[in-house]
Amino acid sequence: MLTEVTTYRSRLGESVPRLRDRMGAAALRAGRDPSSVTLVAVTKGHPPDAVEAALQAGLNDLGENRVDELARKVEHLGRTRMRWHLIGHVQRRKAADAASLAHLFHALDSLRLAEKLSRTVGDGGRALQVLIQVNTSGEEAKGGLELRAALEGIGRIVELPGLDVRGLMTMAPFVSEERILRDTFARLRGLHERALEETGYRGTELSMGMTNDFEVAIEEGSTMVRVGTALFGERG
Repeated sequence: MLTEVTTYRSRLGESVPRLRDRMGAAALRAGRDPSSVTLVAVTKGHPPDAVEAALQAGLNDLGENRVDELARKVEHLGRTRMRWHLIGHVQRRKAADAASLAHLFHALDSLRLAEKLSRTVGDGGRALQVLIQVNTSGEEAKGGLELRAALEGIGRIVELPGLDVRGLMTMAPFVSEERILRDTFARLRGLHERALEETGYRGTELSMGMTNDFEVAIEEGSTMVRVGTALFGERG
């Protein structure tokens, strides 16, 4: 009888090469080195066996959406073999847990949360690596700094102690229209370039692109794509 980890291993044996080929082709179309894009394998909703299979497939950057689920997996699997990415919204009351568990927090979506994380980390602790989430689509349901106020917000956040701002993150609408996707990603790239010129921001990462739109995101400058379904299949 096949174990669950064996099933995941078999699936990843097919999906990882296929996905990396598509990522590489997208990077080359944009005149970029394929190695400049990090694949974050989103294991949210999948059991620890999926993480084990991912590690065996050479996927060391792993994404979780919720602090509680990340905590359970860290307790079960540890932190030494992988780099945990916390990619979902974090309530301020869970800031301390997020700071202690995540190697990189993608969804720093407000100044208030940034201030809470800064106080939580403190002056003597390990600086928490973060990405500032910006709502570049304008959708009310999306989190993140509003685009019109994002430059000011970035400038204030980068001055907070205890935070190491590595870059920016956004989420595109779940649509197939390429123009809308490109506009959403291009706005983040443009903001990134302005922030480098006009604030103390020194980020290098643009986390944008998921299963349905990662190729467009890479063509528009993404350095990190967050992919789950295309790797592991639908969550149970």
